[in-house]
Amino acid sequence: MNVLWYYAIGFVVVWILAYLLRDRFNISIEGIVLMLKTERLEKVIDRIAMACPRLWKWYINIGIPFAVVFMAVMLVSLIVSLQLMFETPTVSLILPGVDVPGSPIYIPFATGLIALATVLVVHEGGHGVLARVEGISIDSVGLLLLAIIPGAFVEPNEDELSRANGISKLRVYSAGPMFNIALCIIALLLAGLISGFMVSENIYTSDGVEITSVVPSSPAEGVLSEGMVIHEINSKTVNGTSSYLEALNGTHIGDNMTFVTDRGEYSLITSSSPTNASKSYMGIRTKSHTVVSAVAESRYGTFIPWLLTQLEEIFRLMFFLNFAVGTFNLLPMKPLDGGLIFEELLGVRIRPDRRAEFNDTLNRYTRFMPGGLRSWISGGFNSLLDFISRHELSDESVERIVSWTSRILLAILLLLILYGLLPAFNGFLG
Repeated sequence: MNVLWYYAIGFVVVWILAYLLRDRFNISIEGIVLMLKTERLEKVIDRIAMACPRLWKWYINIGIPFAVVFMAVMLVSLIVSLQLMFETPTVSLILPGVDVPGSPIYIPFATGLIALATVLVVHEGGHGVLARVEGISIDSVGLLLLAIIPGAFVEPNEDELSRANGISKLRVYSAGPMFNIALCIIALLLAGLISGFMVSENIYTSDGVEITSVVPSSPAEGVLSEGMVIHEINSKTVNGTSSYLEALNGTHIGDNMTFVTDRGEYSLITSSSPTNASKSYMGIRTKSHTVVSAVAESRYGTFIPWLLTQLEEIFRLMFFLNFAVGTFNLLPMKPLDGGLIFEELLGVRIRPDRRAEFNDTLNRYTRFMPGGLRSWISGGFNSLLDFISRHELSDESVERIVSWTSRILLAILLLLILYGLLPAFNGFLG
């Protein structure tokens, strides 16, 4: 069954249960979003925020310039994606377990959901922590399901947030994406440590490649299946990823491919790629099939190697998804965080007292630098403040610019997503 059907069936079941238990567990239902509100998580956020408020401010102060840079990078990337759209889709929704034909990205279902949950929990938690650090109360905190994708939500008090000064707002808005970036770095380090340990201990040996996914409506559908181990392609031995790629080298559209697997021998005829008509396409995703070496099994058994493999995959997906979702949220369009940051930057007012505070902050962060470099940075920063002061925009102009920018970017984004998902919908309906 297509994984999209599992999403649909799972959502219906969860929605019915939530409806029946909504009064008992304080569950609210808003369309495809189910929210469970709880005071316990609010206390957790308070403890985290108050444990080291100066650290959180320090990190986000450094993160705000990076967030602005990522805003510009994501804007350029979106425009470039529009230009490349008809050559190859470059934007797609990330749905664990859903394999989009021709897409270079596939997120496994179980480990993908776990990794995606960390993205949403850390992102919303970041907003909540910085809101409390800035003295802004939180109206509600809880867990949510977006369809059947788990996450969390934090709702700072809107009135208090609107009355906060500009730098406090920027910290709160930037916190979610920058917490995602921090987690992606941590996950990358952990995945590298686990992978390095497994390599150094020769935990695994490879004896072929395993099919991890068969793309719906592809030449491989109905022929090959997930979990098969390929040992030979067209009489060429396959004992790992390198030999697999060598066996496929020179494959053309219409070629007959014979696979020798652990479940028998199968044949298929390649077709053209859904995203590039000039390239051949089979519709399978693979990874090196590994087995625990005899030495490692005698030392660690089989459970520990299996656990390390699962953890390595989860941390690797956490790295990818936290980076992807965190940076995507910095697109300068509302209601994304980037749109809120963009709006705040356009409407900034350089008051004399705030200017002095900005310079004091800059001096603290550059006090270890040579005097000449500090003077150059300070001069450039104050020139920027002078430019902003001379070109202040009215609130009406800011609102108009942000509104039209958001509409244009949303239209581009929807076009890219729909075009990228078109092959998946064809397979789903077919």
